[in-house]
Amino acid sequence: MISPGTTAQGDPPTPAVRLPRRRGIEFTLIVLAVLLSVYGYCAVGLARNGTVPPGAVGYGAGLGVLALLAHGAVRLRAPRADPLLLPIAVLLNGLGLVLIYRLDLETPADRAATAQLVWSTLGVGLFITVVLFLRDHRVLQRYTYLSVVTALVLLVLPVFFPPLNGARLWIRVAGFSLQPGEFAKVLLAVFFAGYLAANRNALAYTGRRIWKLQLPTGRVLGPIVAVWLLSVAVLVLERDLGTSLLFFGLFVVLLYVATGRTGWLAVGLLLAALGAFAVGRFEPHVHTRVEDWLHPFASVDAGLGPNQLAQSLYAFAAGGMLGTGLGLGHSVLIGFAAKSDFILATAGEELGLAGLSAIFLLYGLLVERGYRTSLALRDEFGRLLTVGLASIVALQVFVIAGGVTGLIPLTGMPMPFLAQGGSSVVTNWIIVALLIRVSDSARGGHDEDMSAGHQTGGDQDLGRQNHREAAS
Repeated sequence: MISPGTTAQGDPPTPAVRLPRRRGIEFTLIVLAVLLSVYGYCAVGLARNGTVPPGAVGYGAGLGVLALLAHGAVRLRAPRADPLLLPIAVLLNGLGLVLIYRLDLETPADRAATAQLVWSTLGVGLFITVVLFLRDHRVLQRYTYLSVVTALVLLVLPVFFPPLNGARLWIRVAGFSLQPGEFAKVLLAVFFAGYLAANRNALAYTGRRIWKLQLPTGRVLGPIVAVWLLSVAVLVLERDLGTSLLFFGLFVVLLYVATGRTGWLAVGLLLAALGAFAVGRFEPHVHTRVEDWLHPFASVDAGLGPNQLAQSLYAFAAGGMLGTGLGLGHSVLIGFAAKSDFILATAGEELGLAGLSAIFLLYGLLVERGYRTSLALRDEFGRLLTVGLASIVALQVFVIAGGVTGLIPLTGMPMPFLAQGGSSVVTNWIIVALLIRVSDSARGGHDEDMSAGHQTGGDQDLGRQNHREAAS
């Protein structure tokens, strides 16, 4: 006799939930993203020279081909992936190319749009490679420790190269430059997700309890804390405080998600405040940035002219609600970082508060879709990896936007997809590719594996039930 709730041996397994593919919606949104980018490119030319730029057709065709190739890869290998992730990335990347091209017109001796387009092409190529050949995100969990070793090596490499603008972030060989820390953040996300997934129960339920915080044993928590401290120490040595803050935030967020203990958030905020105070007080390079943040117009009052932060605030103020129009601003006065750290000031001045809000909504939607995907996943590693990747984007946007608007001290990081920086744009395309791969699994892309798992589980339950009946 079979008890209630038990599946009979001849009944088919319960099918996994399969969401619609919605690749048509993705295609439509991609076309719209490309058209908006081409419109922005033409608007810059009309505002500056009164004519449509001669390269408008080539720019639109190049961006369109890259977007359609990426869409084809998703349609082929990840047909049930979230339909919003790729169009958002295409639109942000296209808008970044427009803003860099607009600033290039003010700096003929330092053009960066062509190089950024080449890096974007490489990024899309890696995006396609990940989508086509990474059939299951759970494979990455096998390389948990290889990921952390590679990440630490990448973080140490810039120490052996001369600093640029007070920080050691770059590897420069024969005119070719690379920022290894951008790739290290993805590898560390894989390590944190893999380690925390394997030790989740030990982290959450063992060790001493102090106040409302469950402290795990040193054997469990020690390795991940050691890796985090080592990575942060290297970054502080290189004066890359922005990436240090990013890694710290990533560590705390994933530790909280893995254990469900809100006390980790409080401890994380306390340690971040103490660390920021110590570094800001005793490290000269950071101390200067803190002083500029506390007194952004001190140089103006002293008759030395506005510094970068003051120029950025002037740009936001000049933009008002609707902006001056693409190509009609003066944010190039910010100086050498106008195309990288401060490119958001160009968007704020020429697109206004309305355009800036739209950009933040795009980032917010990208992060939200990542978090939504994590909630639908069944495996702990995939859930933590998705949260980690989405949090990288969220933390980066917060740190950069907070710095250029005067909310927090400047940290010197590139805005995802928008800012000039080959390593950054390539890394962000890899992040989107991983989110698409994981979302395909979460939305029913591995139904056969899931159904097999349900069948196996059902057979095991039935076997245990028959054994109990025989015993009775």
